[in-house]
Amino acid sequence: MTAQPRCPYCRHFMFLDALACANCGAELGYHVPSRQFFGIHTGSVEIDGQRWYACSNRDWACNWLVRDDAPAGRCFSCRLTRTQPAADDTVAMEKLATTEEAKRRLLLQLSDLGLPIRPWYAVPGGLGFDLLSSLSTGTRVTIGHAGGIITLDLAESLDDRREALRVRLGEPYRTMLGHLRHEVGHYYQNVLITDEATWARCRELFGDERASYKDALARHYRFGAPEGWRTSFISEYATMHPWEDFAETFAHYLHITGTLATAAAIGIHLDAATTSLRDTDVIPRESYHGEPVQRLLTDWEWMSQAFNRINRSMGARDLYPFEIVPEVRVKLGFVHELVEGARLTDDELFDVALRHETERA
Repeated sequence: MTAQPRCPYCRHFMFLDALACANCGAELGYHVPSRQFFGIHTGSVEIDGQRWYACSNRDWACNWLVRDDAPAGRCFSCRLTRTQPAADDTVAMEKLATTEEAKRRLLLQLSDLGLPIRPWYAVPGGLGFDLLSSLSTGTRVTIGHAGGIITLDLAESLDDRREALRVRLGEPYRTMLGHLRHEVGHYYQNVLITDEATWARCRELFGDERASYKDALARHYRFGAPEGWRTSFISEYATMHPWEDFAETFAHYLHITGTLATAAAIGIHLDAATTSLRDTDVIPRESYHGEPVQRLLTDWEWMSQAFNRINRSMGARDLYPFEIVPEVRVKLGFVHELVEGARLTDDELFDVALRHETERA
């Protein structure tokens, strides 16, 4: 993101999910193209000659603005949700609001990286989300991806339920945003790899994704990760199947670039004169476009150590409880190359966004 958003009235710092300024109380809406907040006390605002309105899901905590010529009153993020709980299921809808917040953060990061976001209703195999609650349906909701559609269980937005699953599965990290970043990795593997030469490179690094997923799943949950897995994989789950290895690596690429971009935007850096971590300054960047992956990972190595120290000082778990070993660095380098190769220009992103806003939902 190019800058941390502020209240247009009092210039107070704003979190991305804010509906109103915590300092002056002004009612605000988030304008995605400019990455800024605008006042909407009258229900709409004119921006660069175009009228924008609050998303019709604002009562469920969506703060994005919608162009007045959009075919529906829902913002682009909300329109990507293909399936959601019934409107009268207020408990599930509250969990939907929490999950939608994580989804909007994901979409902003994908846009910042220049990755194409083509919706399910516009193109076959386009990106979409089925957001369901196992607590409401009474049946199991399997988190996963198929044909561009990402399915999440809204019940995992409950901290105690998600934490119980994290402990039972032996995972060091489990969040709704983490689920989204992982599942969108499955989507982008097929979007970004478009030729046989690149698929061959991918298989050299991650394994052959054509291997039986059903057999791999059964083997993983019967025997667990293979001995010595830490020398080649970012997580135990990544060992299950080449698809999962790629998706986990892609998710970590998003974890790393997203956190560094935030650190850069708010001015966090390691000053060699005052820190014991480094002899030279570490200044994270909002974008690593055009930079080698080594620069990205070196900055992350030192910044993540600092973040972990901060968490430990509060008695919390490490912010980033993972080790990036040499083989994983190579895999992250491959993902970095894919993202760099697919990056759209600002004008192209604008054209795609404009087209999607005027397509029939």
